[in-house]
Amino acid sequence: MTGTVRFAGPADAAALVELRAAMFGAMAQDASGAGWRAGALRWFEEALAGDDVLVAVVDAAGLGPVACAMAVVERRAPSPTNPLGLAAHLSQVSTLAGHRRRGHARACLTALLARLDDRGVGRTDLFATAEGEALYRALGFRSAPHPALRRP
Repeated sequence: MTGTVRFAGPADAAALVELRAAMFGAMAQDASGAGWRAGALRWFEEALAGDDVLVAVVDAAGLGPVACAMAVVERRAPSPTNPLGLAAHLSQVSTLAGHRRRGHARACLTALLARLDDRGVGRTDLFATAEGEALYRALGFRSAPHPALRRP
């Protein structure tokens, strides 16, 4: 990996919106609209001022963030398998096109998962793309015993 891993702050909001747009583009979704970008910019500025949203980024020399991974931590009722009741949802694992296949996503995920472990987060979920599944499995993710269902 070339670059430095760190955790994002509110000043990184614009770069994170661009990484989010790159992720949507890689998933063949139209990310050209200005409305969602303005909303995402405000969301990142506010969310990164607290401690329930964690975003690990890789900074490339002189370019700023070129890769990221995000976790949103939430409090749930404690359970036998999660005594603190902390859970996280992992998303926005994204690397700009010219920086892929250099280990940036793995570096972001490794830093992010270590931070979640330090906080005592008992469960981390994600929705994997086919392209990312092998990396997630290598980092310890497994298929859940119950399927995810969604009500649109």
